[in-house]
Order: sequence, then C-alpha cells, then structure tokens
Amino acid sequence: MRPEERRLSIDIIVPVYDEEQVVAEFHRGLMAVVTPLRREHDVRIYYVNDGSVDHTGAELLKLAADDAGVTVVELSRNFGHQAALTAGLDRAEGDAVVTLDGDGQHPPELIADMVALYRAGYDVVLTQRVGADLPAFKRWTSAAFYRVLSAIGNTPITVGSADYRLVSRPVLQALREMREYHRFLRGMVAWTGYRTVVLPYTERARLGGTPKYSLRRMARLAAEATFSFSLVPLRIALVVGLCFLVLAVAEAFYVLSFWLTGKQHLLVPGWSSLMFMLLIVGSALMIALGLVGIYVGYIFQEVKRRPIYLIRTVHGNTGAKPPGAADEREW
Repeated sequence: MRPEERRLSIDIIVPVYDEEQVVAEFHRGLMAVVTPLRREHDVRIYYVNDGSVDHTGAELLKLAADDAGVTVVELSRNFGHQAALTAGLDRAEGDAVVTLDGDGQHPPELIADMVALYRAGYDVVLTQRVGADLPAFKRWTSAAFYRVLSAIGNTPITVGSADYRLVSRPVLQALREMREYHRFLRGMVAWTGYRTVVLPYTERARLGGTPKYSLRRMARLAAEATFSFSLVPLRIALVVGLCFLVLAVAEAFYVLSFWLTGKQHLLVPGWSSLMFMLLIVGSALMIALGLVGIYVGYIFQEVKRRPIYLIRTVHGNTGAKPPGAADEREW
C-alpha cells in the first residue's frame, strides 16, 4: 500500500536543555497539532533531555505520565544539540520522523503540512526561516556561512534552514550509518541527496527563558560544519604557501639581475623589509600548521570511537501504543 493510502507511524523528536519555564506550554501547543493527527496516524513524541540542570526533567516526567505516547530520553550530561537530536533519531522507528526545538520558535502547525508533503513522495521536508526579526549581524553571518559552506563543501545547504525537518525511513537509516563524532545534521541530511522540498516558515519568539545558542556555540557549530564537510581550508593554506614561494623566486631573480648588470652596489641591506617578510612567511606557516592541527585533532577524536552520547535512563512506556493508534496497522 502506498504512503498516501495507509496509516503512518510518525515520531516527533524534541531536544530540550534547561527549558523548565516553557516545556509545558510548548507541549500544549504541540498536542494541539498531534491530537487531530493521531486520528489518522500513530504519533509518538520523544523528548530528549540534554543534561538539563534545572527542573526540566521533572516537567518532562509529568508529560510522560499523562500520555503513553510520550517518551523521555535522559542523557547523562549535556552533549549538545546535535548529539541530542542524534539520540532521538537512534530511537525513532517511524515511517517519518520530525525534529524540532522545544523553545517554541518552530511552529508545530507545520507538521501536518510536512506529513502531506511526505505522502506526496518527498523523503526530506526542510523548513527555511524567512522574515525572521534577527539582528543584522546574525542575519548576515548566517547567510554568508551557508553560502560559503555550500561553495567549499560541494554539498548545497539551504540558506536559513533549521533543524526543523521531516525525514523518511530511508533517510533515517542513512543518518544512523553516519557515526562521526563532530556532527552537522543539516549538512548530513543534504549530503544524502534524497528527494527534498523546502517549506518556508516565520520563526516565532521564544516562549520564555534564554537562547541556548550563544555566539561561542554558533562558532563551534560553524567550525564543525566547515572542517567536517570541506578540505578547502587545507588547500587555501597550500595556495598561500605556493604564493610565498613564487614571491621568493621573484625576489631571487630581482637580486640576481643586479649582479648580472654590475649594479650590486645599489643593493642596500634592509633590516625592516627582511623582518617584514620573515613575519609574513612565519605567520603563513603558523596558519597552515594550525589548520593541519585542527584536522588532526578531528581525526584523533574520531578514531577514539567514543559514543556520541550516553543515555542515563528512558521514561515512558515505549511498548505502548499512542492514543488513537490502530490495533493493527495496514500496510
């Protein structure tokens, strides 16, 4: 039976970190979408508590106690947003899997549209942030980052895309096979190359609390994306080195020309120019060594094969069917 004709199993993954102020309100908004969706499909919600240090865990336990279709995955500590998403993806078993943040900025109302597009034949339904009231600096740096990464990484990534998406079962399986430690799921999903459609949305204000993606975290994510998807920085270092080699050869011919024409007396030793060149060459070498060192560090962390995350416990009756589920799924 085709996807547009049968009852689907849909898993919704929501990573949360220190969101005790908003998790209950977020869940009410999510359930306003999930409840009617459960009349046609089997929908389960996975909350991944990414090592919260406030009372987020207690709030999530209340949700799991009230709804057999809610499962709470507790990580042992804060592993980061991408790792928390991965923990949810590893537990998901649905025909389609939706991921979104638990701070309210991703409108849950789009989930029904995502499911409709999946049933129309798309394997990946991406969301694209449009019309967001962002600071000019963040808006410009975000757009520049995606354009540069798409250019140097040979993997086109939609500008303004978020970790709010739907993926089909084949894409989910592909993502599970990618066990790299440094993860950039937006790029990994784009790399799979499955049939994709973009769904624009207007980002909302947070329901409460403070944003968890500081400038430092965003810079770290950008670095992981760049060094995980492109070798261009190494090539840039090589090009810079070759440029200085050409300059050195040109300088040698320039000095040699004075000797060949008998004008060597015009050559005046220049301490400042010598030091200037030494500093430039030294800085170029240090940049090249630094880039190589970063890649070596990434390799070191990968070859250790440490797990991406560790689960402390799982709450909820994972074997129970969510409310509204059919007794026997039609295939």
